[in-house]
Amino acid sequence: MPTTDPTSFLQYQYSTKAPNMGTLLTLCAAISSLLLLRVIGIGIYKVYFHPLSKYPGPKFAAASRIPTAWHMVRGNNIRWVASLHKKYGDVVRTGPDELSYINAQGWKDIYGHRIRGKALFPKNPRFFPKPPNGVDSLVAANAEPHTRARRIFSHAFSDKALREQEPLFQKYVDLLLQKLKEMVQGDPQHEHVFDMVNMYNFTTFDVMADLTFGESLQLLENSDYSPWVATIFQNIKATTMMRATYYFPTIEMLLSLLIPKSLADKRISHFKHSTDRVDKRLSANSEHQRPDIWGIILRQEESKGLSLDEMHSNAAGFMIAGTETTATLLSGLTFHLLKNQESLAKLVHEIRSTFSSYDDITLERLVRLEYLNACLEEGLRMYPPVPIGTTRVVPPEGAPICGEFVPGGTIVSMSHYSTYRSAKNFAFPDSFIPERWLDDPRFEADNKLAFQPFSYGPRNCLGKNMAYHEMRLILSKVLWSFDLTLTGNQNWSDQDVFTLWNKGPLMVKLSPARES
Repeated sequence: MPTTDPTSFLQYQYSTKAPNMGTLLTLCAAISSLLLLRVIGIGIYKVYFHPLSKYPGPKFAAASRIPTAWHMVRGNNIRWVASLHKKYGDVVRTGPDELSYINAQGWKDIYGHRIRGKALFPKNPRFFPKPPNGVDSLVAANAEPHTRARRIFSHAFSDKALREQEPLFQKYVDLLLQKLKEMVQGDPQHEHVFDMVNMYNFTTFDVMADLTFGESLQLLENSDYSPWVATIFQNIKATTMMRATYYFPTIEMLLSLLIPKSLADKRISHFKHSTDRVDKRLSANSEHQRPDIWGIILRQEESKGLSLDEMHSNAAGFMIAGTETTATLLSGLTFHLLKNQESLAKLVHEIRSTFSSYDDITLERLVRLEYLNACLEEGLRMYPPVPIGTTRVVPPEGAPICGEFVPGGTIVSMSHYSTYRSAKNFAFPDSFIPERWLDDPRFEADNKLAFQPFSYGPRNCLGKNMAYHEMRLILSKVLWSFDLTLTGNQNWSDQDVFTLWNKGPLMVKLSPARES
């Protein structure tokens, strides 16, 4: 029976009901040990007993998503994945539930049409952040929404539409050449150094803005980026950072706080800028016969099945997918041509000997230039505008990929950069050799089916033909008019990747073309 003395009573209460510090530390240590054992146990399961444990790859990557996220935010993910394929082979486990492929069969199995009632591999929702209005564009949509929207938009990217749109393409490419000539002629030495990344971007953004909004951004006229276009490049990097946080859903909210608010605000600003201009274009009913995207689509009765939100989301998507990527290929191809003078000389000769005048250069005639087309293919192989793998998710019932059954829920992809730089697919994979696309016997063993720069299957790039036409026209008119010399960074293509290449200036000296 405890004493009734108050002090003794308090001492009794503390000693019998409150744990001492040693007990608390022991309890914390026990909980920490249990948590550590759980983490270790889960890691061991993922590495050695998970359904994907038979696939080769780094053990840390099999146990945790940290390596993938780390390389993403550092901008060296494509080279990391390429090094894994070089070490481990055609298929590599890059995460607890992720597989990367470089075998050409992977294009058909992952991205191709499904047969006998089998479901398409859905796009990975964590790879494509939702637009601010919550409605997916063609790039991210799955199943019925994608099929319906693609059928409607296909009219604006058809061969017939491209023929109608040629004057628009010619207008802006001519403006590019006019600006270049004015600046070159303004130099007393008749030569000038340009950042060709900027010049190509000015052109492609002006073209796509006219096609998407019915008005130019006037980048070529002002020779500078508008604030809105400048935010697009920052938006792409922000999207990569957001994608890295998605790998850790339990702490995603906390990690998202590490992304500067300014980047998130720019993403919303980009979307609002697009929607405002789409609304303005749609209100111009008298211009529905104009051969831009909306003019062509609104002629179709089925366009009534396209919601305003879908129009907004797709317009914002076009202003990235149809601009930066085209300018990226032109920049990369220009660099590789200037680093390979023999190839450049062949291409210049083909262009200048085919056309007797600048005005003879048309979309239809450019299609027939064999060496030009070979250079475009080799540029896309060496410097694919989207070098990463766009991920898909294996359906719940699982599916065979490259002859091996893969369980449902697995995230899978074909990495463009890794696939095109693999010696298993291409001879001399790190060398720029356009002749590989012209039946050169040195490259008989090249696996051309592995080359799918515009993706593959029913959800490949809708604007593929437009991109080829635009790239041919811009490059040909530049090379017809000028002799080019690389003056800047000789290792320009050694760049970080945040979904797209993080390009630096491509400084090139332009001189009026000599007789060829």
